[in-house]
Amino acid sequence: MPNHARRSAGLVLAALLAIVAITALDIPLVATQHGERTVAITVGDRHACALLDSGAVVCWGDNIDGGADAPAGSFSAVSAGSDYTCGLRPSGAVECWGGNHQGQTDAPAGSFSAVSAGHWHTCGLRLSGVVVCWGDNGYSQADAPGGSFSAVSAGYWHTCGLRPNGAVECWGYNGYGQTDAPGGLFSAVSAGWYHTCGLRIGGAIECWGHNRFGQADAPGGSFSTVSAGWYHTCGLRIGGAIECWGDNDDGQSDAPDGMFSAVSAGRWHACGLHASGAVVCWGRNYEGQTDALSGVFSAVSAGATHTCGLRPSGAVECWGSDDGWGLTDAPGGAFSAVSAGGYHTCGLRPSGAVKCWGFNADGQTDAPGEAFSAVSAGELHACRLGMNGEAECWGDNNDGQTDVPGGAFSAVSAGAAHTCGLRTGGEVVCWGYTFDGQAQPPAGKHNAISAGAHHTCALGEDGSVACWMIYNGAADVPAWLREPAAATADAPTSGRIVARRLADGRTEFGWQSAGTSEPILPSGRYLPASVGHQRWLRSTPVEVDGVEIGRINARLRADGRIEFAFTPTGGERILPPSRYLPASPTVDRWLRSTEIDLGGG
Repeated sequence: MPNHARRSAGLVLAALLAIVAITALDIPLVATQHGERTVAITVGDRHACALLDSGAVVCWGDNIDGGADAPAGSFSAVSAGSDYTCGLRPSGAVECWGGNHQGQTDAPAGSFSAVSAGHWHTCGLRLSGVVVCWGDNGYSQADAPGGSFSAVSAGYWHTCGLRPNGAVECWGYNGYGQTDAPGGLFSAVSAGWYHTCGLRIGGAIECWGHNRFGQADAPGGSFSTVSAGWYHTCGLRIGGAIECWGDNDDGQSDAPDGMFSAVSAGRWHACGLHASGAVVCWGRNYEGQTDALSGVFSAVSAGATHTCGLRPSGAVECWGSDDGWGLTDAPGGAFSAVSAGGYHTCGLRPSGAVKCWGFNADGQTDAPGEAFSAVSAGELHACRLGMNGEAECWGDNNDGQTDVPGGAFSAVSAGAAHTCGLRTGGEVVCWGYTFDGQAQPPAGKHNAISAGAHHTCALGEDGSVACWMIYNGAADVPAWLREPAAATADAPTSGRIVARRLADGRTEFGWQSAGTSEPILPSGRYLPASVGHQRWLRSTPVEVDGVEIGRINARLRADGRIEFAFTPTGGERILPPSRYLPASPTVDRWLRSTEIDLGGG
């Protein structure tokens, strides 16, 4: 491969890593690490995002326009559009990122209570109930009618809103009748590509508009949630089962079994939030690199278009795109480690021998002999670590990525056109392509390193993560990962949930610690006037003297009462004996639950 072709390959790989190697089905482990759980999911055209209980947003999938580059900080809601995403900050401000071809990410100032990202237009719900839209308006999809709404959903070229009285009103392109909302009362509405679905007060789903693939043919029975995608629709049954209908060419309507708390339908795939807190996705998967094989693995390594896993027996199995180079043709025999690179794979035998396979135009699979303790496959080169700490690299050396400096290392990691090693004393040393700063590490002691295509990350001794050379947000480490965890103070041991009905029909709730007279009001503390029955909604974290103690849970019962509960941080939901707000309480009068024992110190 000529040098200019290698450089082009490096740039292509950077795009592949953003678009292909992590598809909308490749759920990031960060969503379940550090004791965090996913509380909401949203699926766009070819990417998806999860809202964690800390308020952080994590996105994955096609990121060519930056729609998966979620900014750091806390959000209370998130909505994925075609190639962009919008989040609602606890302050009420809307922040968007990604493609901005029609101004769809130019969110106006001011406070909102909800946001919905469509194709190339976005709509937000003001605290007053007024809907404001921005972005593409070629079909008047951004011309929201006046008056008050309790919910809004932006589709492809149309938008629908839910009035406080339960009526659905739609506007924008109506080529298939997708804005011809039927009469009657609804508790939720979801605008898809050319069709719309509403959730009736009793739990039935009714859809209208484009129905070539049966996406508007909602099954009978009761649902708690509905999500309209492109040519398919998914609903969440009252019991927690997901059912999808419509186009199924890519398996996007083949919902898995199990109990779920949320579902979101995208273009060719869908994702559900399992009762365990795990995110499960199904549908189109491009290269197949996320179609993990069943059974138990002890290690896994993701390349550009393929993935390899290490079985407990030592066998290596790979899956995904083979690209005609044998990337997934793992040899037989036992391995103790495996590393998938851009266009090749290397494994470490128990004897210390390195075995590589795949594309070999630059000799990257020609591993030298002798015994080694570690191996790392880059784009067109590979490196290994000797028993005495010496590092050795081979393959493409157009940028000096195989010119290893002397001295002992405890770890080595090969990127696209650069390599980094961790000295035994904790210092990070990098060599190779340095134009974008990926080989210029920060000072200080570190415990681990990992080199990507065009960036590198290191784990500090205090548990903090540092990355350098930001490419498409790959090194934008969320704030909660950049800093070591702070010591927590003792939390209060008991308190009560307080709640009141507001004049606009919303229910406000908060927490009153034992021995205090003033309630603590979290930023997300309102139950909308129109909300579906039986579904638990959670407040943003309740903090006492800077210590997060948990979240308040609220849901509307079929008889009109509001039921409350409290979930302590890291604990299970607690239901106090007195926990109901009457269906028609006195406006602006605070009512209290019985005391809740948190079991703190």
